Amino acid sequence: MSITDPIADTLVKLKNASMVFKESVDVPFSRMTQSILEILKREHYIAEIKPLEQEGSRKRLRVYLKYYAPKKPVLTGIQRRSKPGLRVYSRCKDMPFVLRGKGLAVVSTSKGLMTNKEARGQKIGGEVLFYIW
Repeated sequence: MSITDPIADTLVKLKNASMVFKESVDVPFSRMTQSILEILKREHYIAEIKPLEQEGSRKRLRVYLKYYAPKKPVLTGIQRRSKPGLRVYSRCKDMPFVLRGKGLAVVSTSKGLMTNKEARGQKIGGEVLFYIW
């Protein structure tokens, strides 16, 4: 089965797994997915990322989720902004604030993936991929 939007698929898997309090979830490997997961780890939304042994020709990543308490996930919401059918771009001055700065937006720029705060600090715009809080 081919996936039309691998970023959205990964984000939905993370959100659904955290809502049912799973310890980990497996996602398909791509450089974009790995970059997104590294940003989420750096911003303390997930605990760990580990590559799995290759099954056939498909690589996978195991993502370990993070929780405040046994029944309180760190990752509570994700909203996909830029989709394959509707791309959303933002200039540096118009970079979105998510939940008045408590959330995070991941932006694809000419210098790679970064958060909205990093993009604003470097005065660079780009494609707003998703919001997370």
